[in-house]
Parts: sequence; structure tokens; C-alpha cells
Amino acid sequence: MATFRSDFVRTIVDRGYLHQCTDLEALDALAADGILVAYIGFDCTAPSLHVGSMVPIMLLRHFQQTGHKPIVLMGAGTTKVGDPSGRDDTRKLLSEEDIAANMAGIKRVFAKFLVFGDGPTDAVMVNNADWLDDLEYIPFLRDYGRYFSVNRMLTFDSVKLRLEREQPLSFLEFNYMVLQAYDFLELSRRTNCTLQMGGSDQWGNIVGGIELARRADGRALFGLTTPLLTTASGAKMGKTAAGAVWLNAEQVSPYDYWQYWRDSEDADVGRFLRLFTDLPLDDIAELERLEGAGINEAKIVLANEATRLCHGAEAAASAAETARRTFADGNAGDDLPTIEVDKSELAVGIPAFEIFRLAGLAASNGEARRLIKGGGGRLNNAVISNETQPITVADADSNGVIKLSAGKKRHALVRGV
Repeated sequence: MATFRSDFVRTIVDRGYLHQCTDLEALDALAADGILVAYIGFDCTAPSLHVGSMVPIMLLRHFQQTGHKPIVLMGAGTTKVGDPSGRDDTRKLLSEEDIAANMAGIKRVFAKFLVFGDGPTDAVMVNNADWLDDLEYIPFLRDYGRYFSVNRMLTFDSVKLRLEREQPLSFLEFNYMVLQAYDFLELSRRTNCTLQMGGSDQWGNIVGGIELARRADGRALFGLTTPLLTTASGAKMGKTAAGAVWLNAEQVSPYDYWQYWRDSEDADVGRFLRLFTDLPLDDIAELERLEGAGINEAKIVLANEATRLCHGAEAAASAAETARRTFADGNAGDDLPTIEVDKSELAVGIPAFEIFRLAGLAASNGEARRLIKGGGGRLNNAVISNETQPITVADADSNGVIKLSAGKKRHALVRGV
């Protein structure tokens, strides 16, 4: 088993973050001998990041905790092009206003995981629109286009897989890897950044930046990727029946976030504790040894720790208490997701399938119908027999609240206003 000199490389290997590295031995030596600067880019395609972004966020956190300087790159510039990686279709083109609004929403999450400031290992946030927006097309092509081989670009997965599936790839998208490569070169010049990290689907883009810096500036840079993350059953991380698990509380409540981790598959608990919490590895090993019903205790620890990092200790404790009251006592905890519905609509009655969709317990009316037909829909803890059953004010308790449940673990409250 390899022995690493640096705390950073040892940590990411032990906790399961490492998939590929351009030169792990050399990177380990540099990390052991001084402070490294590394970046990860986040395009501004939505008003919040989701659980799928937690691996790169936690990777930056460990990078800083082991004595190095992280850069969070906001991709307001590259968002205008659209990353083709892992997609069969072109990303929707967003307006300047939409990109700015999305960036504002995304920025907020990083202060919870990183320490920002002016110190040698304090995190900084930059925006690649600051340099990409000012590029002039012909000078850029003359200065940097000559360093890119189209033959080589066609071998990278982001392009090759799209073409193999006979899905169209626009010239706009084809330029994405060129611009991401230029980001790495620009950051190496501005901040002495020597490492770009990202998901495994970014390997080709990262290598492109390393090669550009070598050819244009004679710089030696490094790339490191994390594994593609799926659940033990093969499902994509960060997706539920109700949609994406967003990191901002406006999109997904702290309770629903807590519940997402509590519902982890048994086989995933140890891996998720290593990736998504700060718990020491010895403590995680103890939790992994729990068997039978004891694994539920490990899941609660996972939910508490993951929610504490993202939403704070108070929100995590409140979510745990709400879950206890909801499941152990059969009551409706105060922190359950709540929607407000016009009392006039409740007076007439709202079909059960529709109100389940409105409450976020199903992604569509069709999904809500199937849930209820299958016996998974409950109204005030009683099974709903008909998906068109009207939900009315008569179903509210003395506090004017209606409790809906999808299965045993997902709940929401409806309040008339």
C-alpha cells in the first residue's frame, strides 16, 4: 500500500475522493513541501448547487483543512457556452440576468464549507467572465488556438461519446474545453494555481488546460478527478422522486435535506460518511461495524453531520427532532415542509394527486397518481384509496394543518391561507 507524504493526498485517498491524477507522486511531494493553490469550477446553470456538487465542495474543504489555498471559480463566462460533458443535448442558453441571479444563489453555499479571506490558505472566489468576456476572437485564435489539436479533442469523452451516440454537437459547445483550458492557464498566471480538480467527466478538459500551460508558458500543472458517484443501487446522486436535492434552503428545506441522507442505502453509509462529513475515519469505522437495526443509528449520524455542514447545527438538530416526532410519535413535526393553499381552493377540494405534486411529494401528476394507486399516499396517516379523492378544509386538524405522506419517510404539511 502506497505511503503518502502529504496530508492532502493521504486524506483524499483514505476518504475515497481520488479517481485519476496526472502525476500523483509529484503532486504529493509538492503538497508536502509547501502551500498549493487549486481550483474547481462551478457553472451558473441553476440558482443553487445540488447534492451532486458536494464531492467537489468537500474536496476543496479538505484541501484547505490540510494547509492549502482553494479557489472557487464561478463560471459565468463558460455558462454562456455550456459544458457538453455527459449530455446528449445542448444546454439551454441563459441570459446575462439569469446567469447573474444563479451565481448569487450558488455563491452563498461556499461560506459554509470554506474560510474566505486574505491569508495564505484562505479561500478566494473568482469569476471567469472577468477574462473570458474581454477576449478578442482573432487574437485568441492566433495566440492559443494553435496549441489545440482537433484530432486530440475528438478523443475526449465529452466530445467522443456525444458523436458515438450520433447526437449533434454544436461548434459553440466544442469550444467549451478550449475556454476551460484557458481558465487554468489564466489562473496559473494570476494566482500561481498549479492544480485543477473536478469530476471524472472533466478529465479531458483538465488535461487540455495542463497541455495548454505547458505549450504556451512552459508551466507544469496538475489535474485530479473524483469518481463518478452513484448510490449502491446505481442511481445518480442527488436525485429523488420529488426532484433534485438542492443545497439552498429555499429550494429544499433542511428537513428534506436531512431526510435525504437518512434514507441512504445501507451499503452506502460508510462511503457517504467518509465523503460528506468531517468525522474521523476511526469513528466512521465504528459506525460501519453496526449491523441490523443499528445501521439506522449510523444513518442518523450521517444525516446530522451532513445537514450540520450545509445548514448549521441548529437546523440539523431541529430536523432530527422533527423526524423523531414524526416517526416515533406519529405527530407532525414543526419543520416538515409546508405549502400554503388558498382556503377557497380547499373549500372546493383539491384532487389528492394534484396536492401531492404541489407539496413536492411527487414530480408530476402522473407520478402522484401512481404513488396513490400503489397505496403509498397517506392523508393524516390514513391510506388514500383514490387518487382523485378531494382534499378539503374538513381534513385539517385543529391548527388548520393537513398532513400528507408519501410512503413512510416523506411528509409534507398543507395549510390554508
